[in-house]
Amino acid sequence: MTTILVIEDEAPLRQEILEILQFEGFDAIGVENGRLGVEAVRAQPPDLIISDIMMPQLDGYGVLLELRSDPATSTIPFIFLTAKASRPDLRKGMDLGADDYLTKPFGSDELLAAVRARLEKHAAVARKHEHELEALRQVIVHTVPHEIRTPLTGIIGYAQMLAEDLDLYESEMIGRMAHGILKAGMRLWRLVENYLLYAQIEMVAGDAERRKVLRRLSMTAPGAAVEEAARVQAADVDRAGDLALTVEGGDAPVSINDDDLRKIVTELVNNACKFSAAGTPVRVRTMDSDSGFVVEVADSGRGMTPEQVDGIGAYVQFERKLHEQQGVGLGLVIAKRLTELHGGQLAIESAPGQGTTVG
Repeated sequence: MTTILVIEDEAPLRQEILEILQFEGFDAIGVENGRLGVEAVRAQPPDLIISDIMMPQLDGYGVLLELRSDPATSTIPFIFLTAKASRPDLRKGMDLGADDYLTKPFGSDELLAAVRARLEKHAAVARKHEHELEALRQVIVHTVPHEIRTPLTGIIGYAQMLAEDLDLYESEMIGRMAHGILKAGMRLWRLVENYLLYAQIEMVAGDAERRKVLRRLSMTAPGAAVEEAARVQAADVDRAGDLALTVEGGDAPVSINDDDLRKIVTELVNNACKFSAAGTPVRVRTMDSDSGFVVEVADSGRGMTPEQVDGIGAYVQFERKLHEQQGVGLGLVIAKRLTELHGGQLAIESAPGQGTTVG
């Protein structure tokens, strides 16, 4: 049964709300002030909270602030009751994380509509998170072991051949084996580095102070950094001849550090090369705009549907069984999250069979 906590200091109104909710089959509980409300939530978190604003001991804003600052209660849907609904009051509540407002007096239909809307939205978010967790579980079970085992098999195989039969191989063959070991080792190193970087990005994203520090960083000559990173990555995947560079602007400082900008470009170029055929162009362009420094990477690969673009997230690869590409789908989401951490935006335009442009 869905539990709803009602925090309201006016006893008649509190009782009326409880009766409406209970008649509709909700398990409704009432308390008379904000302090008791916070204690009730921490003792047994409800599925939704309806709270007055003006109350003794602790007002509704104080209740919301305390609950939103606690990870255990931060996502509970919260509806404010208020006798006044001026713009500053609405803005303050929304800034603190309120989900909805009901202005007194209100009817039972209005109350129930607000309650059901908030519960449904919360359930939809929960379903989305569960879907993402299930996708992550599947990747951990199926994709990650494969991605780790493949380069390790090459490293161990070459090393074993050299250890057991070194005298049988000429220097040229030994060199090719060493190159194979290096290539497999670098693939494994990149996989581990991306996992660690993604975890670090998510920790910073959840820490307001660390985000502020990050956004104070800046660098000069970003155009040169983009060009160098693009050339290095294209060469690493044997697509140097396909790279088409147009570097304009980037003379003024930009609000990002050198390492993060290079990482964004590296992942975008890697993605463009991975999902397009050798011999087709991979275009990298930089320019200045009214909104700041722009980096754009485009390919003529297989592209994505609008649904696939909307579904981009960590560990997502589309049609993996069909195309058997390497990787676990972290590159694009790392580029996106790094861009957002520095206050930028990453837009994706794509169409099946026509390629993808990211910038």
